[in-house]
Amino acid sequence: MNIAGKVIAITGASSGIGRAAAIHMAQRGARVVLGARREHAISEVAAEIRAAGGEATWRVTDVARLGDLEALVAIACERFGQLDVLVNNAGTGPLSRFDAVRVADWDEMIDVNLRGVLYGIAAALPIFARQQSGHIINVVSTAGLKILPMMAVYGATKNAVRTLSEGLRQEAGPNLRVTEISPGAIATEFSNRVEDESARRTLQAQLRAIAIAPEAVARAIAFAVEQPPDVEIGSIVVRPTAQN
Repeated sequence: MNIAGKVIAITGASSGIGRAAAIHMAQRGARVVLGARREHAISEVAAEIRAAGGEATWRVTDVARLGDLEALVAIACERFGQLDVLVNNAGTGPLSRFDAVRVADWDEMIDVNLRGVLYGIAAALPIFARQQSGHIINVVSTAGLKILPMMAVYGATKNAVRTLSEGLRQEAGPNLRVTEISPGAIATEFSNRVEDESARRTLQAQLRAIAIAPEAVARAIAFAVEQPPDVEIGSIVVRPTAQN
């Protein structure tokens, strides 16, 4: 039960859960490969890990582009010789009511939250097949477990990932592990994408009242990764004790 030496690629690693997971895994001896759209932010995370004695490399990655995911996992193999884990963490949540008819935001959530996970799986599976080992971790959300106003499209994309995770698990065979992690209210930049000012203030007040640190999710991801090869953690929900 050890993370040291594993090569772990993480999308959406420039902030929030992805950043916390990258730092936590690197502290435990993993070699991390970081992907995100913001070059300055992702390079800073990698520099922070290296300054602390860890191993990290990075690539600007838009998960809505299959080629970017293929390049990210290729860097893992070129730099470290293998890929042990892919954490499909990148996500977006420009929440709104249906009658706001923000179709472009719906498309963005489908492209990033759903298509981005599928592209990550498509990029990693050939490598895992050659290695005869691998682990895919998909970060979903409790928004798919309890449907709330303004969160229907977001929750739908997350529930779609929950469905495909189970389908992949059933097809995976004995050498590929599949885990889904469902965070609840986490202190991240998530609420910044809500355009309606009143709704954004309400959501931010709710988060300030109960949200937990993204490091809590990072520890859950690490728990799934550190299990022996014959043990698969299928699903973990991580939410504040105070969350309904």
